[in-house]
Amino acid sequence: MRSSRSCAGLSFKSQALYAIVFITRYLDLLWGRYTSLYNSIMKIFFIGSSLMILYQMKVKFRPTHDPNIDTFKIEYLLGGSFIMAIVFTHKYTIPEILWSFSIWLESVAILPQLFMLQRTGEAESLTTHYLFALGAYRALYIPNWIYRWLAEGHVEPIAIVAGIIQTVLYSDFFYVYYTKVMKGKKFELPQ
Repeated sequence: MRSSRSCAGLSFKSQALYAIVFITRYLDLLWGRYTSLYNSIMKIFFIGSSLMILYQMKVKFRPTHDPNIDTFKIEYLLGGSFIMAIVFTHKYTIPEILWSFSIWLESVAILPQLFMLQRTGEAESLTTHYLFALGAYRALYIPNWIYRWLAEGHVEPIAIVAGIIQTVLYSDFFYVYYTKVMKGKKFELPQ
């Protein structure tokens, strides 16, 4: 955003959902047990960078954001994630429910961006690379789950189901990304 001086093509709503994900997941900074300096710094970085992106989109680059395209009803995602967090949680404590909520919300937080992409039918190269990186980051959790299961015997069903949902949501985007962008063409959705 800073180099292009624009946030055109980015969904403010998706970015806001990611900020909520990081805030609810990392609130344990206030009451959780200390893991490491690195862990604490990364949690603060994720929260801070998410809030900075929102600030830049709302204040600094506001004229480049078109709210008429970013129209996805995020209330359904927030409500659905909250219900899933209440129904599917390890323990009924505030930290565990917040963690579960953040996992479920992260699995669908990309939907406003994908909806916006569908409405416009095309995207800038930087936006498509950003979306690919977000999807690849989540898809790379799969080898992590396999490793933790084989090496530690640890299985996290909530994270696995939510991760599979998120990967499925990205699958169409990955296909178009591969068939267009990776072959040097402009990213355009099929008509």
